[in-house]
Amino acid sequence: MPIADTLLPEFDQEMATTRRLLERVPTDKATWKPHEKSFSLGHLAQLVAWMPGWIANTVRETNLDLARAPKYSYETTDSLVAMFDKNVKDAREAIAATRDADYQVDWSLKFGDRVVFTQPRATVVRTHINHLIHPRGQLTVYLRVVDVSLPAIHGPTADERIPGF
Repeated sequence: MPIADTLLPEFDQEMATTRRLLERVPTDKATWKPHEKSFSLGHLAQLVAWMPGWIANTVRETNLDLARAPKYSYETTDSLVAMFDKNVKDAREAIAATRDADYQVDWSLKFGDRVVFTQPRATVVRTHINHLIHPRGQLTVYLRVVDVSLPAIHGPTADERIPGF
């Protein structure tokens, strides 16, 4: 079975779950932080919206230079969801078009001239999918604290029950 075929079902499931959560981010709470050292709700949501784009970059390019990456801004929820949808579409198309041999090519995360790490694309793509789960989890906590109901993710929440669960 091609590597892309093993990645796509997990990718599709995680992206659908993530979108349901991102749709609930209240635009009017974008600057809210649970602690002064924490990310703001709006910036955390923006990170979640960007992350699928990292997957498209990984399979199409050989590096990502964070020194040249866009900086955080405050966007409306509709804009974040549109950005997420575009990044998901691009990532899905990139994964589907990638041959197994392409996944063995090294990819590097850089910050200017500094190489943070280099790993095969297959490892990095899987890491990106798994890493998205962390800020998504943080986002659930932020939303709970600002009293936004949470969708079912990998099981029911106190707000949304799954029939028969």
